[in-house]
Amino acid sequence: MNKLFKFFNSEHPLEEQSSPFQSEVLKGELENDVNELKAVFEKSSDIVYRELHIGNKKGMLIFLDGLVNQQLMDSDVLKPLLNWDEQELNAGITSIKQLLERVVTTADVTSSQKLQDVTDHILSGNTVLLIDKMPDALFISIKGWEKRAIEQPESEVVVRGPRDGFTENLRTNTSLIRRRLKTPRLKMEQKKVGRLSKTDLVITYIEGIAEDSLVQEIHERIDRIDIDAILESGYIEELIDDNPFSVFPLVGHTERPDKVVGSLLEGSVGIIIDNTPFCLIAPQTFFQLIQSPEDYYQRYITSSFIRMLRYLFLIISLLLPSLYVAVTTFHQEMLPTSLLLSLAVAREATPFPALIEALIMEVAFEGLREAGVRLPRAVGSAVSIVGALVIGQAAVDAGIVSSPMVIIVATTGIASFIIPGYEQANTIRILRFPMMFLAGFMGLYGVFLGVITLQIYILRLRSFGVPYFSPVAPLDTTNLKDIFVRAPWWAMNKRPGYLGKNKANRIKHNSRPGPNQ
Repeated sequence: MNKLFKFFNSEHPLEEQSSPFQSEVLKGELENDVNELKAVFEKSSDIVYRELHIGNKKGMLIFLDGLVNQQLMDSDVLKPLLNWDEQELNAGITSIKQLLERVVTTADVTSSQKLQDVTDHILSGNTVLLIDKMPDALFISIKGWEKRAIEQPESEVVVRGPRDGFTENLRTNTSLIRRRLKTPRLKMEQKKVGRLSKTDLVITYIEGIAEDSLVQEIHERIDRIDIDAILESGYIEELIDDNPFSVFPLVGHTERPDKVVGSLLEGSVGIIIDNTPFCLIAPQTFFQLIQSPEDYYQRYITSSFIRMLRYLFLIISLLLPSLYVAVTTFHQEMLPTSLLLSLAVAREATPFPALIEALIMEVAFEGLREAGVRLPRAVGSAVSIVGALVIGQAAVDAGIVSSPMVIIVATTGIASFIIPGYEQANTIRILRFPMMFLAGFMGLYGVFLGVITLQIYILRLRSFGVPYFSPVAPLDTTNLKDIFVRAPWWAMNKRPGYLGKNKANRIKHNSRPGPNQ
């Protein structure tokens, strides 16, 4: 017993001992095998031991309450076993493998003699059948637990396109991808990560489109993970990242199956993790975070206009407060006289310099936005909107901040909401503050220095070997059709080359619409 306690409570159980069992395999003596399992699952009230007789043989069903479909248990396991003719059993069945071939009616049934396999299957939600005098355990897959229905993604608003989103169930998520890609070239390789959680994940890609070296690299990085538990996809994302100190997200994540499928068709690899609705996509580039699946569902003229609008507001979200601080503090001569006088009058009663004023409003706005996210949905939006109006107006009336600063911060906040990727928007929110400090101390020279430094930093980043600023740097003119604007589908006949060398045609040249010639 002390050995078992030490195994399950040690800081690194896999390093100290290979197995908590006294023996590695089942002995075929039902009472001894069950007692050893009971010792392992001591103080586990959700483990069910169901004793039964199969003819003249004694058996035991072991499963976790809440992880098994009770209806299937009754109809496909208990009923066939209890109703099996005793004479046929004694005459025709000499091993547990024959039992699964002739009696158990469920589709997914395996067997093993290893005690470690028995515990793994029990903890995974399978039902284990032990029979006296038979040294094999039967693993019956009749899993069934409460799960969330397929719903519209919460974190990514769908304007046009499919409205089904990933759930916390791994097989539900893989099926959503299979429904969209009915080809045997779609591969799904399963792994387990986490010493205690043993979390299932699936690496999915399209054979012949994704680079073999990329798939192998992802396998190697995941295999290196040695952690107690994986509770969410963010654990995997941080542990396989190229640059863990990067403020930019180098691995994409999404709740939308159509976005994952679109990435797979371009040569990326998806990582689906159990117990989370977020799927990871690797590699990830800077421009992919500015794009949205709706760009490909609308007409290309509309999509191109919206995409250029996003780039404009991305710049506004990053630089507008900094430019205001720099101009009003160091470069007043750049403003028209009438505008300069208006700003001077508005800031006359303000006791703080423009930098402090901007910091106060930005911190207050970010706090209100975070409060709106954390509060219940019914009151969250009301608190964020009313709070911004009330606090902003009260701050202006009290002379703490000026009216132009409220306009600048509000415009900046609206601009940040236009960025489709939540992680990319968070990155811009973080970078906005050092840019304001540079503007407050060095004026426009500081802003330009910050922009140049940021560009150099981005150009040095890589995501699984792919330059983060591809295909702009290094420049690949053949792949610019889907960066700043979205070209028509009939013009994007090649897959993005920066994701690999597999640039086979994805659409025929004669697919351009028009009258028959």
